[in-house]
Amino acid sequence: MACEDDVVKIQKKLNKIVSGEKSDHPLELLKALQKLPVTLDILTRTRIGMTVNALRKNSSDDDVISLAKSLIKSWKKFLTNSPSGKDKEMSGGGSAKKPEKLESKPAKPPIKEEKKEKAPVQTTFPQVSATTDSVRLKCREMLATAIKGTGEYPEGCQSAESLGEELEEAIYADIKNTDMRYKNRVRSRVQNLKDVKNPELRTNFICGAIPAQKLAIMTAEEMASNEMKFLRDRFKKEAINDAQLAQVEGTKTDLLKCGKCGKRNCTYNQMQTRSADEPMTTFVLCNECGNRWKFC
Repeated sequence: MACEDDVVKIQKKLNKIVSGEKSDHPLELLKALQKLPVTLDILTRTRIGMTVNALRKNSSDDDVISLAKSLIKSWKKFLTNSPSGKDKEMSGGGSAKKPEKLESKPAKPPIKEEKKEKAPVQTTFPQVSATTDSVRLKCREMLATAIKGTGEYPEGCQSAESLGEELEEAIYADIKNTDMRYKNRVRSRVQNLKDVKNPELRTNFICGAIPAQKLAIMTAEEMASNEMKFLRDRFKKEAINDAQLAQVEGTKTDLLKCGKCGKRNCTYNQMQTRSADEPMTTFVLCNECGNRWKFC
């Protein structure tokens, strides 16, 4: 744990250097990191490899770049050195029984362990620091916070930080810039994911029902809650009905009296809104005050 704590402290300082803040000299930090007994488990938990590679890409110092490459190269060898070390332990001693164990079924578990160890290394190093842009990094942080939410995070699902990176990457891939369109797109995703009245969107994204590529291009109407969609459909239908009534001239009459202004200057229309055997519905418009009402 002491080694891992030291790695985390160095990582924080390196992150400050990558983001442009003043800190210790990166070469001294890398040398200190080189002296630590870093293991594969520490690499997987801290993701220090991503930070070192980001420093390598962001630095113009040849010594820093060279030492960073050396560190990453030595860490990548853990994957190949670990199985060979186990083979040596199994084959050591020169007895005749040892080779028989290699050919027997107990020899298979080390192969399975090798596959399990490969997974975190392969997902860490190839995707090291997809970007060092401060705007994109800040947007990833905002998205991860919105995805994480304030309640209990679902177990067994992809981490909020990883999902935030995927969503930001999908947004950037669609806009290909960090201009105002990009920022507005990120801001709308953050607001909708944080919306307590629309928990379905956040849950569906975390569980994989909505992929990052789809959420990145969804409109406000598509991201809205079911309740909001219902209200919008209702308003739309009412607007269509009002527009249809406004387009019909109607019949002027002084037989009907407006209940709002008391005038008898009205226009009425009749429409079949119920079944054919029911009487038509009469819609009345007061030409004086614009009051509308209906009666059967």
